[in-house]
Amino acid sequence: MNDPIKQGLASGWKHLDASRFSDDQQFECDVVIIGTGAGGGMAAEILTQAGLSVLMLEHGALHSSSDFRQQERWAYPHLYQDGAARKTKDQAIAILQGRTVGGSTTVNWTTSIRTPKPTLDYWHSEFGLDFRSEQGAEQASEQSLDPYFAKAAGRLHISEWQVPPNANNEMLRRGCQRLGWQYTVIERNVHGCANLGYCGMGCPLNAKQSMLVTTIPAALQAGATLISKVSARQLLWQGDKVTGLLAVPVDSFYQPDPRLSIKIKAKHYIVAGGAINSPALLLRSKVPNPSGRLGKHTYLHPSVISGALFDAPIQGHLGAPQSIYSDQFVWPSGAEMGFKLEVPPIHPVLMASTLTGMAQFHADMMRQFNQLQVMIALLRDGFDPQAPGGQVQLDSDGEPVLDYPLTDYIWQGVQKAYLAMAELQFAAGAQAVMPVHQDALLYSNWQQAKAAITNLPLARYRAALASAHVMGGCNMAATADKGVVDSFGNHHQLSNLSVFDGSVLPTSLGANPQLTIYGLIWRNSQALVARLVG
Repeated sequence: MNDPIKQGLASGWKHLDASRFSDDQQFECDVVIIGTGAGGGMAAEILTQAGLSVLMLEHGALHSSSDFRQQERWAYPHLYQDGAARKTKDQAIAILQGRTVGGSTTVNWTTSIRTPKPTLDYWHSEFGLDFRSEQGAEQASEQSLDPYFAKAAGRLHISEWQVPPNANNEMLRRGCQRLGWQYTVIERNVHGCANLGYCGMGCPLNAKQSMLVTTIPAALQAGATLISKVSARQLLWQGDKVTGLLAVPVDSFYQPDPRLSIKIKAKHYIVAGGAINSPALLLRSKVPNPSGRLGKHTYLHPSVISGALFDAPIQGHLGAPQSIYSDQFVWPSGAEMGFKLEVPPIHPVLMASTLTGMAQFHADMMRQFNQLQVMIALLRDGFDPQAPGGQVQLDSDGEPVLDYPLTDYIWQGVQKAYLAMAELQFAAGAQAVMPVHQDALLYSNWQQAKAAITNLPLARYRAALASAHVMGGCNMAATADKGVVDSFGNHHQLSNLSVFDGSVLPTSLGANPQLTIYGLIWRNSQALVARLVG
């Protein structure tokens, strides 16, 4: 199997590993991009191909298909933030984020969904942002993201998955069919996919159209420079302009190593480190924040989990991780919290570290690993004052922690999600269902499960909560009193600073965020090119 990264490096691509620097460094460029995920990677290609000199910075290492071993024990420490052990400040919610060249696009499950219309409507009414597809008599708004979703779909081979779903996803579809609930076949950004099922560990075939495989190689081919294993520490600014960036290498544990300094001077600075690291950099830099929103209103799609045992093998580690979802409960008619139903891939370490229960019970569940079907419900936070999201804070070392309060409103959503998932799994033919909660047991029928779920204590550390979607913290808004950046990602107070990642989202989405980020940043990158190049 060809490795385009290795081939490109051999041909002269400019890549520097900061951990190998032996003395202080200085760089100058037109644009420096901090982060190489969905936002930074997309921007790098567009800006470089417009003729701008671009420097990409990545906290993680440069890995490629030759390195991806389809093993959790290798992938988590090498490709994920904090070795896949990042959690909220109180340790109540596990957070999966990528930390490698390509960011989370290198390790995500390829689900590509356009921004839901109700989300765009809410952004318009609350933040003055008009990205809606329709305006008046079926006319597209000039700010519509639809053309950019189409561009991203073409560039990244995003299309409806044509292969039959694996059994894990099929149970979601079967349950929806039997209950008359809505479901959708997922669009995935893959090309030449072998349906292996190990997307979360890096694609060994280069089939996943991540930034690692698409835009970053294109940027490097066009002359961009990539520095990996580097931590951006502070933006220097004066008046209404950023004047420089201070960075340091990272050590073998990806911790900042202050023994050497890296100074970067650019005409324009793009922060694209993700919705925890980007606010943290701006907070460390003490940038102007008259709205008071910097680091706040950070959303997670807090996700609850339900396991089910089936007679027939499920083998959820095989096949496309996500190919079916249900929006049956995303937009409820009442005031309760909405949630999206999906499934995760089922791999041993991921499951063993997520399943609740003690000793023998946990061991018994793991022995039935191949019979286990797992469902997740992604709670849609940010649309109600009772789900205000969290706040990125800095610890004593200047590193970010996310304080995310769990309100009664969220817990009510958790209970409704447990009930919906159990009903669906039994409808699909499950022999037993267990909400992933410390006090739950295996329930053998829907009525038994329903009665038990309504009595489960709703509290931190009892219910297993996780997130792979971090949004907000540098939200965009039409006016400076309601946001950190404008609709093009430009900082409201610093004229040569942009934020190009999921941190600009004013709420959660009610959908997986990568396609929203691709479309939005494609649009914003084109606008930035017009500003810088003309």
